[in-house]
Amino acid sequence: MAKKVNFNDFSNEELNMKLKDFEKQLIILRMQKNQRMLKDTSQIRKIRKDIARIKTVLNVRKKNA
Repeated sequence: MAKKVNFNDFSNEELNMKLKDFEKQLIILRMQKNQRMLKDTSQIRKIRKDIARIKTVLNVRKKNA
């Protein structure tokens, strides 16, 4: 099992770039799922959780600033 990435180590700019990448990847995975091309549907859940983690880190930083 892969180790979780600690998003606290990234800057806000890097987090925003990763967030956009994850959102694009999520759209692609959803399209593949609808076309019955996606074998591992758990990828969608993992991407959604990573998006939530990034948004949480950004919101905490915004509150503390």
